[in-house]
Amino acid sequence: MTGGEGFTLVTGATKGIGRAITERLVARGERVVGIARSADASYPAPLLLADLADAQARRAVFAAVAARHPILRLVNNVGLNRMQPLAEITPEAYQDVLDTNLRVTLDATQAVLPAMREAGFGRIVNISSRSLLGRHGGSMYAAAKAALVGFTRSWALELASSGITVNCVAPGPVATEMFARNNPPELPRTKAMLAAVPVGRMGEPAEIAAAIDYFLSAEAGFTTGQTLFVCGGASISQVHL
Repeated sequence: MTGGEGFTLVTGATKGIGRAITERLVARGERVVGIARSADASYPAPLLLADLADAQARRAVFAAVAARHPILRLVNNVGLNRMQPLAEITPEAYQDVLDTNLRVTLDATQAVLPAMREAGFGRIVNISSRSLLGRHGGSMYAAAKAALVGFTRSWALELASSGITVNCVAPGPVATEMFARNNPPELPRTKAMLAAVPVGRMGEPAEIAAAIDYFLSAEAGFTTGQTLFVCGGASISQVHL
């Protein structure tokens, strides 16, 4: 089984990394279905609309996509970051960040798992962040993204005998709308963070998509439970970003 007859499901599909991996796959004729909160007429694949922060809405859309399409590859891309220093963390922000990064990933994976098990083939890629190593003022996001590595390693062990791999990509600073929203370019902390990236620049969504693409491939069947930092060397730097 190669998964060629199945679909790839991408969450947070219309922008940033989700859009980049969609375009990469569609360009070579692979079948993709996306989920996003808002409509986008330029999206190059079938798109289902749902606010994944809403538990009822996300369960409904995941059930719908699993019923319509044989999902054999999954990119858990949707995420949320709210920068709040330790003393200012609110219960509402805490819940939103953890639910969006973790609960959505869990619900999406559970929804498509039966099809993967039936096919004896599956590829699951979770999108973490270099921030899992620690981020000044970003402890909620760091905690959520570190937990995704725990998901990845544990699920890889559980699913290895079923022909399903689970891997993780951890980007550094990438030119996306979410990054710009949480890191205004005029702030000193943003300038310091970008100056600390060893390659001297931000990443592009297409560069992250290339790493995701490997983990989705049939040739990656002997790679599971791994986390790949695509961060311009930021994960090996001694500077705290």
